[in-house]
Amino acid sequence: MVRSGTARKLGPRLYTTSVQAPPEEVVRRNLWSIVAMLAPGTVVSHRTAVENRPSPDGSVYVTGAYPRRVIVAGLVIRQIEGAGPVEGDLPFMGSLFLASRPRAFLENLLPSRRRGGAARTVGRDDVERRLTEVLLVGGEEAINRLRDEARAVAPGMGLEEPMRILDGIVGALLRSRSVPLTAPTARAYAAGEPYDPQRLPRFNALFDALRSHSFPERRDRGAESPAFENAAFFDAYFSNYIEGTEFPVEQAIRIVFAGEIPTSRPADAHDVLGTYRLVGSREEMSRRPGRFEELERMLKRRHAAIMEGRPEMLPGQFKEEPNQAGATLFVDPTLVRGTLRQGFEMYRGLSEPFARALFMMFLVAEVHPFKDGNGRIARVMMNAELVSGGQTRILIPSVYRNEYIGGLKRLTNSEDPDALIRVMAHAQTIVSRIDFTDLDAARRVLASLNAFRDPADGVKLQAPPDIARG
Repeated sequence: MVRSGTARKLGPRLYTTSVQAPPEEVVRRNLWSIVAMLAPGTVVSHRTAVENRPSPDGSVYVTGAYPRRVIVAGLVIRQIEGAGPVEGDLPFMGSLFLASRPRAFLENLLPSRRRGGAARTVGRDDVERRLTEVLLVGGEEAINRLRDEARAVAPGMGLEEPMRILDGIVGALLRSRSVPLTAPTARAYAAGEPYDPQRLPRFNALFDALRSHSFPERRDRGAESPAFENAAFFDAYFSNYIEGTEFPVEQAIRIVFAGEIPTSRPADAHDVLGTYRLVGSREEMSRRPGRFEELERMLKRRHAAIMEGRPEMLPGQFKEEPNQAGATLFVDPTLVRGTLRQGFEMYRGLSEPFARALFMMFLVAEVHPFKDGNGRIARVMMNAELVSGGQTRILIPSVYRNEYIGGLKRLTNSEDPDALIRVMAHAQTIVSRIDFTDLDAARRVLASLNAFRDPADGVKLQAPPDIARG
């Protein structure tokens, strides 16, 4: 077949009939079948057993009766001499076995030096991080069970020293032993303030983008009365509308400025009114947190003001049960405080009001610390950063909801902050061109820009003429 061109050789005793695709692609598609053919009866072990993919240098580590190395089109099968399958190891891809998690953790606590490529183990930091995940997901029962299973297999494999290290890590995580930890997530858990490590790359992506951008000064032209109060009304109105608390704008004006609470929807009316009392207060909107404890108090106080009419939503209290929106699962209640603190430390490294505002808004929205009202409190925190910095606040009109939500989702799902930054900068620019001195005149301008329209109408937020010319 090779002579006739219908097959080609990939490696020792290994052939393929895929003669057009690059050899590396063929190997990638058939990775575990190839490992099973070339290293039958071995145990997928060490770093490969926890990462479930080749290491950065293309290595797959297996344990067998003798050491050897096989190279196939970018794949390096590194067979380590050691114990074959033991209790807990699982059959895998026919002739292979997959090391159990206890065995894999022990093997990855062995000393390993990098020799021209990746080390054979992920190292202690990574094991600590993974053990913390076991504890977060399964609780003390799960991590104690893992430790017991590791203790059972360690003597027969000569892994007594890694077992001693693993026992110390677990004890430190459970706060029953004083053993120094190195992984940030493990140290935070042992200190009593664990955080969600999946959120940090998203925070980092936004922080890096905000630090590398320069944002124009959009000075607040509505800092004086009555422009301040009128802009605050539209802030509260739109912030509630996009969360589903929908009133015609004329009715919302009567709720806020005349105190007309509709008897059929008192809680909805209090949502709008509570939000307005916050964003319309110069004193409140001039406050920024200098320390994490101030941030925590500020969040709870402002949330209590917004959700005053909904006692079932635990106004002013962090959530007690997990929450989600669609397929997005937000930070677990046990990790809220720690995750907020991690984000707050990044926030402190930002100086421009727009950068601080955007980061603070995303931090609160991503953590979702409350049972309800998280979007509203996130935008209150955002605009407090802008108002206190003398900058134009950001309004998210009803018609602009999809762009706003899309920017948040892109950052959450892809760690790409560009769309969110662009959307929010455009929204702020539009607001900066509107004169809020006269409430009705401002309403007419916003209406001319399609601000009150529904995204389902198929229309877009329009820019005032001077922006369009710019």
